[in-house]
Amino acid sequence: MIEQEFLKFSADKLTQLSGRIQDCVGRLSHEQVWTRGHESENSVGNLVLHLCGNVGQWIGSGVGGQQDTRQRDAEFAARGDVQPAELSERLNKAVSAAAAIIRDLPPARLMESTTVQKYDVTVLEAIYHVVEHFSQHTGQIIFATKLLTGDDLGYYKHLNQPKHFETTP
Repeated sequence: MIEQEFLKFSADKLTQLSGRIQDCVGRLSHEQVWTRGHESENSVGNLVLHLCGNVGQWIGSGVGGQQDTRQRDAEFAARGDVQPAELSERLNKAVSAAAAIIRDLPPARLMESTTVQKYDVTVLEAIYHVVEHFSQHTGQIIFATKLLTGDDLGYYKHLNQPKHFETTP
């Protein structure tokens, strides 16, 4: 069924993107994780905290029915008070929990209504929003990592191989 494929792909994509962010954070020093070009920019650290909050609010609370404890402003106010390893751990925990909710979701719930951040959306829309939002910020983190390190991160080298085993594009 298309609904089951949507749920599987959504959970797999969040997990894949989380792995790429964790890889980026692991390549950066504490100072680089919290670097900002100027005050109107977000650091990699702020973006990771923001993604943890967004995933928890939209999937944990909006889809999974957990209590919403998000403090969105704090995600952007942070200034180096979280170590890179802890950021990776928080992201892994948030995405693992969200992926489990998505994978276990009965497809019949996709058209249920939910309200998140004063938006009235379906469960399908909430999941789609999170994957899309997560993808955008992953791209920012990858770009920042390339700028800060000068490295090719190698996420698509497998495409040059005659056969590869990546299952999520």
